[in-house]
Amino acid sequence: MGIDLRGVTTVLLPGTGSDDDYVYRAFAPALHQVGALPVAHRPQPARLIEGYLAALDEAAADGPIAVGGISLGAAVATAWAIAHPGHAVAVLAALPPWTGAPDTAPAAVAARHSADELRRDGVVAATARMRDSSPPWLADELTRSWVGQWPELPDAMEAAAHYVAPTSAQLETLTAPMGVASASDDPIHPVEVGLEWVAAAPYASLRTITLADLGTDPSTLGEACLAALSDI
Repeated sequence: MGIDLRGVTTVLLPGTGSDDDYVYRAFAPALHQVGALPVAHRPQPARLIEGYLAALDEAAADGPIAVGGISLGAAVATAWAIAHPGHAVAVLAALPPWTGAPDTAPAAVAARHSADELRRDGVVAATARMRDSSPPWLADELTRSWVGQWPELPDAMEAAAHYVAPTSAQLETLTAPMGVASASDDPIHPVEVGLEWVAAAPYASLRTITLADLGTDPSTLGEACLAALSDI
């Protein structure tokens, strides 16, 4: 299956607590190489999921689009593509967080924990603890995005932690081709979730990277998604 993204608007949705700056840097270099038109959505933490869906609907009003995202953004983008067959020409799903209900998924647990800390201790103290327990590259990214989304950030994290991602049965109905990228050593976004998504979707493939790759260059995430897409 050949997927031509030249001239195709590609809406990119950030992960929980992240922002449009990061998701753009993760996907835009690879998308520009294939002639796509990346559009990174700036999260609205007071209406996180609603804002994601509105951005997708607005972009698709002018014709079919490609959709993509990281973690929660990947889940929302994929769910939208399932619900709008014919409107999404491709899905780029980076670090999918869980399948179906979040329950005890590591990414959902982490989001709930961060929301509790932020509400209890404030953004300065919570950010300091996050920096102490995170790789330097991730700490720098989240420090910028957390401050930018304060004070609504805890509400956004709660919304993310309760989001029901596509189930395997729903993924079986996805008509658009989907390129999935997972990090083989990521405990928060287990590679097993990426494998579940690819096993369920009719036209899907997976490429893996490592967290070291991601820390060195975020654009490896978009490259992996597009490489997976080209494997279909």
